[in-house]
Amino acid sequence: MANTYTKIHIQMIFAVQDRNCVIRKSWKEELFKYMTGIIQNHDHKVLAINGMPDHVHILIGMRPTQSLSDLMQDIKGDSSKWINQRRFVKGKFHWQDGYGAFSYSKSHVDNVIDYIKNQEEHHKKTSFMEEYRAFLDKFEVDYDERYVFKEVDYQNE
Repeated sequence: MANTYTKIHIQMIFAVQDRNCVIRKSWKEELFKYMTGIIQNHDHKVLAINGMPDHVHILIGMRPTQSLSDLMQDIKGDSSKWINQRRFVKGKFHWQDGYGAFSYSKSHVDNVIDYIKNQEEHHKKTSFMEEYRAFLDKFEVDYDERYVFKEVDYQNE
């Protein structure tokens, strides 16, 4: 797209089906590299990626050549197949339906990167549900409590 200039920063948050704690440290980095490749193959830029055993945060610089919903479908669909082909989990791996996506100005990007990099430390004090609801509230997203994910205890992971 000639003469099209954008600076779009999106943080995506999504969870494992039923918030099962199945993303293991032994293969987490490999998963994140695979997801990074999916995103880069669509000409977007990964600025940060991290997560916990039951959910993932990704901050990207998004190009306006693809819809967010199509990108998320590719990330979740392709990574699910990848996890299942490698038999990293017992049974069949699935991501939860839906996701959260939040936009940021350039001035907030460094703070969001730090936040994503420090997920393990952050979740020692805050549950995913508290975190996710805080995002929804901060960004003034209307939501139905029936469709917000259930609690998981990381200590039993």
